[in-house]
Amino acid sequence: MCFGLFMALTFVGAVSAVGAPADAPRTMFFTALGCNLAWGLADAVMYLVRTLTERGRRLSLVKAVRNAGDAGDAIARLRDALSPALRTLVDDAELEAMRGRLARTADLPARPALSAQDLLAAAGIFLLVVLATFPVALPFIVFADVSTALLVSRVLTILMLFGAGIALGRHAGFGGWIAGAAMTLVGVALTMAIIALGG
Repeated sequence: MCFGLFMALTFVGAVSAVGAPADAPRTMFFTALGCNLAWGLADAVMYLVRTLTERGRRLSLVKAVRNAGDAGDAIARLRDALSPALRTLVDDAELEAMRGRLARTADLPARPALSAQDLLAAAGIFLLVVLATFPVALPFIVFADVSTALLVSRVLTILMLFGAGIALGRHAGFGGWIAGAAMTLVGVALTMAIIALGG
C-alpha cells in the first residue's frame, strides 16, 4: 500500500497544470485510475511470483537435505538456510531433529504450485492497492481546476502515507507515530523533488 502511494505520488507530482487543456481533469482521472489498476495488477502478479519462488526454494532445501550424503551435510544445509540471527539460537541437536522429520516426510510435491488461496490473496492485494490509491485520482473528477485537483491529490496522498506509516510502524513494533512521520517526510521530500524537476 505504501509503495502504491509512492508511485501515485510520483505520478501526480510529475504532472504540471501549466497549459492544461479544458478536459485535463477528466483525462487525469482516467490516467491516474489506469496507473492504479496497472500497479495493483503488477503487485498481485509479483506476490504470486514471490510465493512460488519461496515454495520452490523450500522444496529444493527439503530435497537437498533428504539427498545429503550424511547427517552432517544435511545439518549444514539446514543451518545455511537460517537467517544469521537464528543460526546462533539453534543447535545441531535441534537441526538433527528437524532433519529426521524431513526424512520421514512422505507427501512432498513434485514441484511448487499455487493454490486457490494464493490467487485469492493476490486478488486482495490488487483491490487493496487500487482502493488505497483511488483517492489520489478522485480530485481530478471533483475539481474542474487542474491546479486545485493536483494540490488536493498531493495532500490526500501525504495524509494517507502518514496513516499507512502508522499502521506499518505498529505492525513492526517500533512506534506508529514515528513511522507515520517518517513516511510523511519521505512523501513531502519526494513531492518537492518531483516539483523541482518540473512536476
